[in-house]
Amino acid sequence: MSRPVALITGGGRGIGAATSKRLAEDGYDVLLTYNTSSKPAEMIVEEIRSAGNDALAVKVDCSDEGEVGLLGIHPWMARGIDVLVLNHGSYERVAADELTLPTLRQTMSTNFEGAVSVWKAVQPHLTAKARMVVVGSQLGTRGSPHGADYSASKAALSTWARSLAQAVGPEGKRVNILAPGFVDTAILAGDSDEKRAQRVEQVPLKRIGTPEDMAATVSFLVSNDSKYITGAILHVNGGLYLP
Repeated sequence: MSRPVALITGGGRGIGAATSKRLAEDGYDVLLTYNTSSKPAEMIVEEIRSAGNDALAVKVDCSDEGEVGLLGIHPWMARGIDVLVLNHGSYERVAADELTLPTLRQTMSTNFEGAVSVWKAVQPHLTAKARMVVVGSQLGTRGSPHGADYSASKAALSTWARSLAQAVGPEGKRVNILAPGFVDTAILAGDSDEKRAQRVEQVPLKRIGTPEDMAATVSFLVSNDSKYITGAILHVNGGLYLP
């Protein structure tokens, strides 16, 4: 029980799953949350345990204050949380000019308010030099014609995280933002071969990013190699800086 602890929301799939495994490789025991399906999360847990570290998956709907509150009193909290990765989120493909307030409210509730809620629940259990990574998006800076609610939620998330970095910096805690570009996750799963080829052509490095690319960046941001970095938005996009 002497290993440090990493808490990763949305840790059972995509970037979250890759991050869960990477931080376990880095020496952390991992507490990960999932919302809709337990099987992928349990598979990650089993993989981490098989490699010699401890892991546990718990169901948490981050938009539900009651469930987040239960996370805040989970027995693992007594160990102290050394790393917090806020990775959960939802994405609805809706044209910007057709966005409804109910859809906007739901997306903001999950992606932004849910992150703040988790932070508030976990904050009392963070260790003195805790590190936090918020998974934002390049869409949080450039917008999207078919994901305005998602873009808005990620923009709010990023500016909140930068504000938080300023607030907790004097305590020795660090907060940074990972802003992925195109990543091979469920969001792109519906792409046709033609659409995928178009995306690849847009990227200067000529490939779609992988969850492991993002996990490696999280690993850096929570390591001592980044000990003088806080409040940063780190774009990991293969050079795809679109206006």
